[in-house]
Amino acid sequence: MAPFVAVGAMIAKFWAVFKVPLLLMLKFGGPFLKTGGSMLLMIWIYARFYGWPWAEGFVILIFVHECGHLIVAKYFGLRVSAPMFIPFMGAFIALKEAPRNAWMEACVGIGGPVFGTLGACVCEIIYRSTGNELYGALANSGFFLNLFNLMPVGQMDGGRIVTALSPWLWIVGYLLMGIFMIKFPSLIVILMMLLGLPRLISLFRAKTPEQKRYYEIPAYQRFIMAVMYFGLILFLIAAMMSHIIPQAVSSA
Repeated sequence: MAPFVAVGAMIAKFWAVFKVPLLLMLKFGGPFLKTGGSMLLMIWIYARFYGWPWAEGFVILIFVHECGHLIVAKYFGLRVSAPMFIPFMGAFIALKEAPRNAWMEACVGIGGPVFGTLGACVCEIIYRSTGNELYGALANSGFFLNLFNLMPVGQMDGGRIVTALSPWLWIVGYLLMGIFMIKFPSLIVILMMLLGLPRLISLFRAKTPEQKRYYEIPAYQRFIMAVMYFGLILFLIAAMMSHIIPQAVSSA
């Protein structure tokens, strides 16, 4: 019995000493542990398939993408969670309060692809400067990731962005996603489409005056978002083609 009493006394002593630092770490370090831990898990899983260098670079590109959402949300004063990474699904930040209008929602939505595209461009510059194929692969992966996220479907970035443009773009998004599904069947894509159906239905349903005000934004804001959205899509397509065409020519 005496050894157990001694051990209990030792635990109580150390708990008294470290209780405050541990509680502070859990309170303020929680977001860091959640983001850092999920990032390391994703890197480890991707490394099993694609190797450590690519896995590390790709997850960093996803982190840069999520930072874009986070920075824009903070700019508007919205409370958000720290980024959480989910292998083979990407990452997300949770808005702890709803945007006040469609313009704000669209800005938070496009912040991620803008930052993510800039990150991929850095990889592209390094690739063209050094000829290192790793950075070429990361650039192309980053361009595709951000282009895919601009698909106007569900909770994807594109779905949030086009709330400031037109609900009919959601129909276009579902058609494009259907074509993508025919060529590249994926349970994750099916899940995204199903989860987006309630929002799609609500966009065409009769709205209350308060709901109408959410979507009523000035024409100049709608124009700015349209230029940013479609301009980013065209840029990403061109960036990906700059990789695909040389490869096709060299293999011919």
